[in-house]
Amino acid sequence: MNAQDYKSDQYVRWCPGCGDHAALNCLHKAMAELGVPPHEIAVISGIGCSSRLPYYMNTYGFHTIHGRAAAIATGVKTARPDLSVWVVTGDGDCLAIGGNHFIHAIRRNVNLNIALFNNKIYGLTKGQYSPTSERGFVSKSSPFGTVEDPFIPAELVFGARGNFFARAIDTDLANTTSLFVAAARHKGAAVVEVLVNCVIFNDGTHRAIIDREFRAERTIFLRHGEKMLFGKDNEKGLVLEGLKLRAVTVGKDGYTLNDILVHDAHEADLTLHLMLGLMKGDLPLALGVIRDVDTPCYDEAVTEQIEQIRTVNPVRTLQEFLMKGEVWKVG
Repeated sequence: MNAQDYKSDQYVRWCPGCGDHAALNCLHKAMAELGVPPHEIAVISGIGCSSRLPYYMNTYGFHTIHGRAAAIATGVKTARPDLSVWVVTGDGDCLAIGGNHFIHAIRRNVNLNIALFNNKIYGLTKGQYSPTSERGFVSKSSPFGTVEDPFIPAELVFGARGNFFARAIDTDLANTTSLFVAAARHKGAAVVEVLVNCVIFNDGTHRAIIDREFRAERTIFLRHGEKMLFGKDNEKGLVLEGLKLRAVTVGKDGYTLNDILVHDAHEADLTLHLMLGLMKGDLPLALGVIRDVDTPCYDEAVTEQIEQIRTVNPVRTLQEFLMKGEVWKVG
C-alpha cells in the first residue's frame, strides 16, 4: 500500500494554507504504513471544515450531522468490529454540540481512532469562538472578548477515563503521521489532537508555541521510555518537585541528567499524564503520545457477550423468538 491508495478523486475544498491539508496528508501516509485495505476502513465525521475529510478518502465514509460522529462511529464499530473506524472532527463539532457523545465514546473505550483538529475557532460558519478559544478571545460571536475558560482536550479525555491521548501539530508531518499510526495500533478509544491553523478566521493561533523559530524551546516531544528533554540542544528537561512539574537546565543549579523524568506512557495511574497534558506558561507544550494504556474495549466486550449468550440460548432469529413459547393457529 502507498498513500495514493487512500486518496479519493475529489478536489480538496479547503482554503489554501489550511492546516487540514497537512493532517489529511499525514492520515493517508499513516494508513499506508498500517496497510489496512481501503475497503476495511470507515471514516466518520460530523459537521465543520475538518468533517469534509471523508470525501477525500478512498475508503468507506459517512458525513453525519453536527456532533454525532462519535455516536455513529460507535454503532459502526459495534456492528462491524472487523472494520478500522476513524472519527474526524473539530473542536467545535466534537467538544460543543458533540461533547456528550465524545466523552461517552471515551468512557466506554470504543475501539475508535479519533482525529481531533483544533484550530480554536468555528471556521465553516465563519469565525465564531469555540470551546477551545482562550478567555478574552475576540470573534464574531464575542466582539468584546469571551468570558469563558476553554476546554483542554487532554483534560477532557483523561476526565472521561481515556487511555490514549496524543498531541500533534499540523506542520510536523513526520511525527503527526507516527501518532496516527500509534493511535490505530492502540486497542481502544484513541484521541490524537492535531493543532491546525485556520488562515482565514484565526491565523497564527498556535504560532507563539509552535513556530519553527522557538518550537524547540516551547514544546517537548514525549517518547515512551526516554528522558523528558527539550530545547535546541536538549539541554532542558522536566523534573517533579513536590506535586508540580518544573523545567530545569541540565548542568545548572545542581540538576543532572539523572534528575530528569523518564516518560512512561503505559503507566495506569494518569496523575503525571494529566500534568503533562496541562502544561503551559513556563512549561513546554507536550507533544507526542502522552498516554497509551491497554484496557478492555467496548465493542469486543459486546461481541463476547453476544457469543456467550448464544451458547446457552438456541434462539437465533426473531421468528424463533416469537415461536419459542406456546403457540396456536387461528383458522
